[in-house]
Amino acid sequence: MDLAPSPKAEALRGELRDFLDTRILPNEATHQQQIDASGDRHHHPAILEELKAEARERGLWNLFLPDAEHGAGLTNLDYAHLAEITGRSPVIAPEATNCAAPDTGNMEVLHMFGTPDQQDEWLTPLLEGRIRSAFFMTEPDQASSDARQIASRIERDGDEYVINGRKWWSSGAASDRCKIGIFMGVSDPDAEPYRQQSMILVPLDTPGVRVVRDLPVFGHYDGHGGHPEVEFTDVRVPATNLLAEEGDGFTIAQARLGPGRIHHCMRLIGMAERGFDLMCERSLVREPFGKPIARQGVFQHWIAQARVRIEQARLLTLKAAYLMDTVGNQGARMEISAIKIVAPSMTEWVLDKAIQTHGGAGFSNDFPLAMMWAHARTLRMADGPDEVHEMALARRELKRYLPES
Repeated sequence: MDLAPSPKAEALRGELRDFLDTRILPNEATHQQQIDASGDRHHHPAILEELKAEARERGLWNLFLPDAEHGAGLTNLDYAHLAEITGRSPVIAPEATNCAAPDTGNMEVLHMFGTPDQQDEWLTPLLEGRIRSAFFMTEPDQASSDARQIASRIERDGDEYVINGRKWWSSGAASDRCKIGIFMGVSDPDAEPYRQQSMILVPLDTPGVRVVRDLPVFGHYDGHGGHPEVEFTDVRVPATNLLAEEGDGFTIAQARLGPGRIHHCMRLIGMAERGFDLMCERSLVREPFGKPIARQGVFQHWIAQARVRIEQARLLTLKAAYLMDTVGNQGARMEISAIKIVAPSMTEWVLDKAIQTHGGAGFSNDFPLAMMWAHARTLRMADGPDEVHEMALARRELKRYLPES
């Protein structure tokens, strides 16, 4: 099993690391200053458009999409090595390279399931970074770890579909740059459980679509469109907005969520590495009780544990990406579940120790640690909670010990 990047990806990795070190990281403060000066937490700062233009010029654009015509033509394994780098600046780098969620997953859905007209209208502007998008799946009144419980409705009425429901944690939907959303709802409640639901494209300016409220994450309101609750009341869209066929909602969801889960894990490793760097640097300049933190035994334990945990998570993530390339997303589903369990918890642990090393500064916005910790903690829930992935893994392992029927 060769987990090294291809020569093409290795060249892009060098270019991307230079872009991160010389352009992204030095402009993190400018990015936040421009947002603060606007008075709008969802403001799209000018520096981001400047960085996006440079990323395109440097060939660092749509790296996630394996299609060479529209994307970089990389394998999942290749992209894993690159996504880790963007994870070091999770607020800016993914969007600057047009590799930010939920757009990546939505672009993949449109690429795989969209009609030529749907692709012309929505995929093209997304690939060009001119608009953003949202994914409407999670509901406030349902147990979203079981997608069969989704209650929103998509009902056919002549040449239109009528949509009713309430969604939340709809990342990006509060931004005026968010123009399109993919909505999952029940189209046939009498069908078998995994054929009841469909997905449909909903332009956000359609009458009946209303952003109810912006949701804070651990008391902090996220920028770039937030994670709002959105209400859909008698929303009418053309029947041609349906993705694939009625009843294909679960099929599309699985095709979308597999790559999305691993992309998150790749970026999480980058976050952990940045936290590790900051922790080590801080430990050498702070001297409580007469000696640097780096010489304290408990800190050395943290450093050793952090390095081991990061390397374990990286290898498991690369293995999952390799299997996605060689046996497909379905064949790698258990490995994807495994890294979805491991990567967020590992990153949360490393960042917790980095925050502790920084003392009071670790809780402030002077360092990115608190922001990254909150992000890692939410990813223990997003795209399926730990417990659901653990249940799937346990069932597969136990199956090997059951008598053959």
